[in-house]
Amino acid sequence: MKKVNSISTKRFVIRKSLVGSNTVITFTNKKGVKYTYNHDEVYNANKERFEAMPCFEKYKNYTNSNAVPAFARNLDSVIIE
Repeated sequence: MKKVNSISTKRFVIRKSLVGSNTVITFTNKKGVKYTYNHDEVYNANKERFEAMPCFEKYKNYTNSNAVPAFARNLDSVIIE
Protein backbone atom coordinates (compact mmCIF):
# COMPACT_ATOMS: atom_id res chain seq x y z
CA MET A 1 0.00 0.00 0.00
CA LYS A 2 1.33 3.41 -1.00
CA LYS A 3 1.70 6.11 1.65
CA VAL A 4 -0.45 9.22 1.14
CA ASN A 5 1.16 12.56 1.97
CA SER A 6 -0.96 15.60 2.81
CA ILE A 7 -0.21 19.28 2.29
CA SER A 8 -2.28 22.33 3.25
CA THR A 9 -1.63 25.50 1.28
CA LYS A 10 -3.19 28.83 0.29
CA ARG A 11 -3.25 28.08 -3.46
CA PHE A 12 -3.72 25.37 -6.06
CA VAL A 13 -0.29 24.02 -6.94
CA ILE A 14 1.22 21.40 -9.24
CA ARG A 15 4.97 20.87 -8.69
CA LYS A 16 7.42 18.69 -10.56
CA SER A 17 8.98 17.76 -7.21
CA LEU A 18 5.65 16.25 -6.04
CA VAL A 19 5.01 14.10 -9.11
CA GLY A 20 4.80 10.46 -8.04
CA SER A 21 4.61 11.30 -4.32
CA ASN A 22 0.89 10.40 -3.94
CA THR A 23 0.17 13.74 -2.26
CA VAL A 24 -3.29 15.03 -1.41
CA ILE A 25 -3.37 18.82 -1.32
CA THR A 26 -5.98 20.93 0.45
CA PHE A 27 -6.18 24.66 -0.04
CA THR A 28 -8.58 27.38 0.99
CA ASN A 29 -8.89 30.45 -1.22
CA LYS A 30 -9.48 34.04 -0.10
CA LYS A 31 -13.26 33.55 -0.25
CA GLY A 32 -13.08 30.59 2.13
CA VAL A 33 -13.79 27.90 -0.49
CA LYS A 34 -11.90 24.72 0.34
CA TYR A 35 -10.50 22.48 -2.41
CA THR A 36 -8.94 19.03 -1.97
CA TYR A 37 -7.28 17.12 -4.81
CA ASN A 38 -4.84 14.34 -5.54
CA HIS A 39 -1.75 16.00 -7.03
CA ASP A 40 -0.72 13.02 -9.18
CA GLU A 41 -4.20 12.48 -10.63
CA VAL A 42 -4.53 16.13 -11.66
CA TYR A 43 -0.98 16.16 -13.06
CA ASN A 44 -1.38 12.90 -15.00
CA ALA A 45 -4.73 13.96 -16.49
CA ASN A 46 -3.18 17.24 -17.72
CA LYS A 47 0.49 16.32 -18.11
CA GLU A 48 0.85 17.65 -21.67
CA ARG A 49 -0.77 20.95 -20.67
CA PHE A 50 1.54 21.46 -17.68
CA GLU A 51 4.67 20.44 -19.59
CA ALA A 52 3.83 23.00 -22.31
CA MET A 53 3.47 25.91 -19.87
CA PRO A 54 6.46 28.31 -19.76
CA CYS A 55 6.04 28.73 -15.98
CA PHE A 56 6.23 24.97 -15.46
CA GLU A 57 9.39 24.77 -17.53
CA LYS A 58 11.05 27.74 -15.84
CA TYR A 59 9.86 27.44 -12.22
CA LYS A 60 8.95 23.72 -12.10
CA ASN A 61 5.46 24.50 -10.80
CA TYR A 62 2.04 25.92 -11.66
CA THR A 63 -0.09 27.82 -9.15
CA ASN A 64 -3.50 29.48 -8.99
CA SER A 65 -4.50 31.38 -5.85
CA ASN A 66 -8.22 31.68 -6.60
CA ALA A 67 -9.52 28.22 -7.53
CA VAL A 68 -8.81 24.91 -9.17
CA PRO A 69 -8.38 25.66 -12.89
CA ALA A 70 -11.37 24.86 -15.10
CA PHE A 71 -9.46 22.10 -16.89
CA ALA A 72 -9.02 20.22 -13.59
CA ARG A 73 -12.38 20.83 -11.88
CA ASN A 74 -14.19 17.98 -13.60
CA LEU A 75 -11.81 15.31 -12.29
CA ASP A 76 -13.20 12.86 -9.73
CA SER A 77 -10.22 13.48 -7.46
CA VAL A 78 -11.09 17.21 -7.01
CA ILE A 79 -13.44 17.94 -4.10
CA ILE A 80 -14.90 21.43 -3.64
CA GLU A 81 -16.37 22.24 -0.24
